Amino acid sequence: MRRYSCSLLEKVNMCIRLEESLHFLETLNPLYFSLFSFPLQLFQTNAIKTSKYNPFTFLPLNLFEQFQRIANAYFLFLLVLQVIPQISSLSWFTTVVPLVLVLTVTALKDATDDIVSTLENISNPNFTHENKWYKTCFNGLFVILSTTSNLPCYLSLPQGEVLCEPPNNRLDRFTGTLTYAGQKYPLDNEKILLRGCTLRNTEWCFGLVLFGGPETKLMQNCGKTTFKRTSIDRLMNFLVICIFAFLAFMCIILAIGNYCWELNQGSQFIVFLPRQDDNAAGFSAFLTFWSYVIILNTVVPISLYVSVEIIRLGNSFYIEWDRKMYYARKDTPAEARTTTLNEELGQIKYIFSDKTGTLTQNIMIFNKCSINGKSYGTTEDVNPRTSHTETVDFSFNPLADPRFMFHDHALVEAVKLENPEVHAFFRLLALCHTVMAEEKKEGEIFYQAQSPDEGALVTAARNFGFVFRSRTPDSVSIVEMGQQRSYELLAILDFNNVRKRMSVIVRSPEGKLSLYCKGADTIIYERLHQSCSKLMDVTTEHLNEFAGDGLRTLALAYKDLDEEYFNQWKQRHHEASTEMDDRESKLDQLYEEIEKDLLLLGATAIEDKLQDGVPQTIEQLSKADIKIWVLTGDKQETAENIGYSCNLLREEMTDEVLFVIIQIMTDAKVVTDEVANGEYGLVINGHSLAHALERSTELEFLKTACMCKAVICCRVTPLQKAQVVELVKKYKQAVTLAIGDGANDVSMIKAAHIGVGISGQEGMQAVLSSDYSFAQFRFLERLLLVHGRWSYLRMCKFLRYFFYKNFTFTFVHFWYAFFCGFSAQTVYDEWFITLYNLMYTALPVLGMSLFDQDVNDVWSFQHPQLYVPGQLNLYFSKKAFFKCALHSGYSSMVLFFIPYAAMYDTVRDDGKDVADYQSFALLTQTCLLFAVSIQLGFEMSYWTAVNTFFVLGSLAMYFVVTFTMYSNGMFLTLPSAFPFIGTARNSLNQPNIWLTILLTSILCVLPVVTYRFLLIQLCPSINDKVQIEMFHSPPPPTRRTRIRRTSSRRSGYAFSHAQGYGDLVTSGRFLRRPAVRSSGFTHVGRTTTGFSPMGRSAGYSPTGRPQTAKVPDVEVTSLQMYRTIKDPAL
Repeated sequence: MRRYSCSLLEKVNMCIRLEESLHFLETLNPLYFSLFSFPLQLFQTNAIKTSKYNPFTFLPLNLFEQFQRIANAYFLFLLVLQVIPQISSLSWFTTVVPLVLVLTVTALKDATDDIVSTLENISNPNFTHENKWYKTCFNGLFVILSTTSNLPCYLSLPQGEVLCEPPNNRLDRFTGTLTYAGQKYPLDNEKILLRGCTLRNTEWCFGLVLFGGPETKLMQNCGKTTFKRTSIDRLMNFLVICIFAFLAFMCIILAIGNYCWELNQGSQFIVFLPRQDDNAAGFSAFLTFWSYVIILNTVVPISLYVSVEIIRLGNSFYIEWDRKMYYARKDTPAEARTTTLNEELGQIKYIFSDKTGTLTQNIMIFNKCSINGKSYGTTEDVNPRTSHTETVDFSFNPLADPRFMFHDHALVEAVKLENPEVHAFFRLLALCHTVMAEEKKEGEIFYQAQSPDEGALVTAARNFGFVFRSRTPDSVSIVEMGQQRSYELLAILDFNNVRKRMSVIVRSPEGKLSLYCKGADTIIYERLHQSCSKLMDVTTEHLNEFAGDGLRTLALAYKDLDEEYFNQWKQRHHEASTEMDDRESKLDQLYEEIEKDLLLLGATAIEDKLQDGVPQTIEQLSKADIKIWVLTGDKQETAENIGYSCNLLREEMTDEVLFVIIQIMTDAKVVTDEVANGEYGLVINGHSLAHALERSTELEFLKTACMCKAVICCRVTPLQKAQVVELVKKYKQAVTLAIGDGANDVSMIKAAHIGVGISGQEGMQAVLSSDYSFAQFRFLERLLLVHGRWSYLRMCKFLRYFFYKNFTFTFVHFWYAFFCGFSAQTVYDEWFITLYNLMYTALPVLGMSLFDQDVNDVWSFQHPQLYVPGQLNLYFSKKAFFKCALHSGYSSMVLFFIPYAAMYDTVRDDGKDVADYQSFALLTQTCLLFAVSIQLGFEMSYWTAVNTFFVLGSLAMYFVVTFTMYSNGMFLTLPSAFPFIGTARNSLNQPNIWLTILLTSILCVLPVVTYRFLLIQLCPSINDKVQIEMFHSPPPPTRRTRIRRTSSRRSGYAFSHAQGYGDLVTSGRFLRRPAVRSSGFTHVGRTTTGFSPMGRSAGYSPTGRPQTAKVPDVEVTSLQMYRTIKDPAL
């Protein structure tokens, strides 16, 4: 333990407004530590560093990272070779210019990314625990955070001590104890203000700094950004290594050729070309090897990586600019948060999706309930001709929410008849929660809830006459049937991931002690009194009916407590809450003790509707042979029902598979797909999944799951979600995508090859950890079938063509070596070699890679099977690369031997000789440029004005630059750099030169045209068929009409909840004094309400449909004190 004392008292003035993000620790500096008289060397300063570079380290660090790429290091090595006169036959600028350009562009991109980067990615490293505690002593100074200006914020207190855990990255928990004035107070996660958090609902609070700078939990979680690499990137690295090996092989052959030529023919040239220092043939071959390494370096294109980055950046802009992926209701466009994974979107085989908030809207509506064995409520989808579907009129309740809708008048009648069970039911909903109420004006109640479920339940109780009005740390004020009542809040036993229930202990105004509990039905049933067995059976039937409609259910129960027993229990609870070791388990034991022998009240049913277009999206993705696995925390039956609602599961499936653990040992490294006899769906719960993911059974589980058309994993933890994704990645040679909207989906999103975040109701945690984000699940269809497929197609075409043009360019040097005595003489002009990839062929291939598309987006949706070739890597693979190399070999032979034969012993029209080296070089490079340009035209399926301009403009640029560099003026300016004086005008004015160019171009593309014609006629691909159909058929309709589907399958009890705010509520740290106090219903008209949830499941938004008229034959009861106001605006 470490003890730090503080004795200096000073006034601290902090005026922090709530409307702004409160960066508490960021306002402190090392002066703060001297204020407390702490030794500075024992603490981290509050300075943090989130950037990768600074002005001094950028250049060396960035260059070091760039030269870690094999291609860049290779070209740096070539540059060193080129300064050796005995080796180099090329000028230094042929390598320096491309290398400097590539390094500069990449450096600018890295600098831009580093400048705009923020602390967005939250990593999940393994937690490490140390058996030591931090002890901080204070002698009278607390920091007070205030929203009131000019408030002197200081407080002098007696000696105190804080004992807490050391700095760590656990955002979900904190353990500590505050000792002050001889009393111990527990410190947990709800009493910690993290760096960057925002204070709300409070005018002031006390604070003490525990961790600063890098020791804060936020910074402890900000690990290095995880860089994901596509399968094409991995393939390219392998191919680059193969290219290096092939380059070395060619250089060895040419070096051997030079050795043989020197022995046989070299002696004839010694008379007028004497060897320097009398070098032998062996040494000449050695020098020739390195010379050809320089000359043939273009077989490894240095501009490849820069071009790839530009293409990816452009395709990322297409995603962000797509108006059809823009969600106008929330002003949320699609966002490509990475530029390195676009083509991977066209190869997805497995999608792992969350349910709540991803497939559903996460907008909760109170639809049905069961009270004391009687079911109330109907859905709005029932036949509207029947009278009982009319919306209940709550106009008699001046505090009712005008947007709340209910479809069963019997429940209102039961409330008016003062049914004790019904009253107890809604009293529980009004008391057992952590919702905050804000009433700026009388009757205008604004609820802030941790989850949409709680907001919906409290709003339902409000409309039925039990209005939650306000709360303090030790009381809850509600309006019951028009009467103001205040309950003393004694304890909140809050939700967590294990308990799956919440309880409150209150004392009524009459002095009666009661415990109210709500939670998952299976959890509540285990704690019921034996006398509730019959009621439990009836309620279970109702729960099955509710779940059949896909509703999320909760069970409600209560019990009365003895005063003496509760006092003893409360003392033991305080002792357990101040324990430093094993605090959570001791508290759980106390909770289990008091939450037993409960009396069942009933159950609630809340609807979480599917998002628009989810069934159609899943159907389209299934047609594209994409397998969708749903990983959710809801109960099995509810997840199954959602599966039927969104067309993931279908009635025609022959059977439903329930996984059974099979102990089979295997050492297989890759699991291949097996075809099942029929269509199956796999539904497995979290408990069974834990066994299925064990090492001895994981392969059998994966084989079974892969044979199914749909897989649903329910009641799974965030860790299990990530484990399922990792299992598929480990044994399946397939690309995975994970999509979710909440913090519990972050681990799954990070584990998949591609993570997609839904910017929905549950905050931004998933979005900040994702690679792509948008607002609705239906946009995933366009992201994959359109943008993903186009990106993959464009990238594959780019790579095939890029390797083709560079191999063709380089192989010509190889053939020429056999005719120049293996002397490392280049075929082309040095300036052509320098500008070939930078100017003459750069823009056309980029134009194809940015604008090309085989079919438009409408036909892509009409034929989702077009997506399958990407999953099979048919467009670019090792086989495709080998074909590209063979094609380049053929083209290079044509480009060398046809011009060579055409110029051999050829004369001009005036009888002068044409067969000189410079004329041959000009003819060969011109033929090469025409051949690769025509080949590019055959590769493109979609011509635009930009593409046409790039192709024709590059050819025009070639002739402009050629005539300029071969002019007299350039030669006179720098003779050694521009030796091809007059070659262009003397050669290109001869008809036989143009005839040779035409003949060479035709021979280069003729095999391609023949092969593609025969392939389309004999074995057309799905792309060929759709393109033919597109040319001969009218465009299909843009979208299908929406299909609404309901299922009669038995569904279950959906319930999921995160850690609650119970401790935060009872602490009173953020409770603001209510603006209005009222003892009853005194409002003269209908009120409006707002609901702004907080936390993980934020987003409750009641429906905004108009109220229908009140049923005239409702019995008049004591609720006539609720004044009915006829307001035309309502």
